[in-house]
Amino acid sequence: MIEITETIRLSENEIDVQFVRSSGPGGQNVNKVATAVHLRFDAAGSPSLSPEVKERLLRLAGSRATDDGVIVIDARRHRTQERNRQDALDRLIDLIRRAAVSPKKRRPTRPTMASLRRRLDDKKKRGAVKRNRASREIPDD
Repeated sequence: MIEITETIRLSENEIDVQFVRSSGPGGQNVNKVATAVHLRFDAAGSPSLSPEVKERLLRLAGSRATDDGVIVIDARRHRTQERNRQDALDRLIDLIRRAAVSPKKRRPTRPTMASLRRRLDDKKKRGAVKRNRASREIPDD
């Protein structure tokens, strides 16, 4: 069991890890050793997550989530399989922890009486300026 938060625990069989060859420079070693990691986690079908957490998780995952609700994390920063595997797992755990935090509900507030008065006073002053500007006529001589 992988402990994410106090209430969320993932079973290891929910996570699929595949090792693939890394791309880019690295000499002959890069062509022989599969050190990059593709971690797949079926967020939509996971029994460990509540529907609210699943929804937030898929929204946070963005392009890392497929249309089926599977999150794919690609880790190839390190030279060893184990470090890349741990890096991918850490990134998944971080993503789930961020999704587990429910957003704070917004409480609508009302403007204060003083701010309403200030707004109306400013409108009256501005209107008076415009009224005075429009009422002046140039006398014909």
